[in-house]
Amino acid sequence: MRTATVERNTKETQIKLSLCLDGGDVSISTGIGFFDHMLTAFAVHGGFGLSLDVKGDLEVDTHHTVEDTGIALGNAFSQALGEKAGIERYGTFSIPMDESLAQVSLDISNRPFLVFNAHFEQELCGDYETCVTEEFWRAFAENSGITLHINVPYGANAHHQIEAIFKAAAHALKIAVAKNKDGSVLSTKGVL
Repeated sequence: MRTATVERNTKETQIKLSLCLDGGDVSISTGIGFFDHMLTAFAVHGGFGLSLDVKGDLEVDTHHTVEDTGIALGNAFSQALGEKAGIERYGTFSIPMDESLAQVSLDISNRPFLVFNAHFEQELCGDYETCVTEEFWRAFAENSGITLHINVPYGANAHHQIEAIFKAAAHALKIAVAKNKDGSVLSTKGVL
């Protein structure tokens, strides 16, 4: 099984995370209801087992909790993938959610990069500040070693836009982490 356990403790957040790329139970608690909803959707749609407990300085705002969760989840993906041999490496998926469309393409390349093209009219979804969505995915990309392109060409409801992003990313990752036929590293270099 491709698994990882990450603990991250700072003055701002305390995080305990367990990830299994090949499935399992999902249990999410970050103290931010909308963020829990997004991470649950991410795990379910990706087919990942994910246990996540986060205590953050929510009296400040949601930024540290969301960004540090992205760091921890990115670290977990990197650990679970190891040398990144035996995977399909690339994934692309689009998710429509009512009036919104999200498109995610990624490369598990060991070259972290984020392209994020999304604009949210609403500043909040519950207690979740929509502007931290980009911070989450940047932290995830940088700490997982993934090149990640997120595009939301249209949409009016921030809830729909952000949920479509999380679901599209989950499906793209599911494709990319799928085991390839011969266990090789999909690269002309032979390593990633």
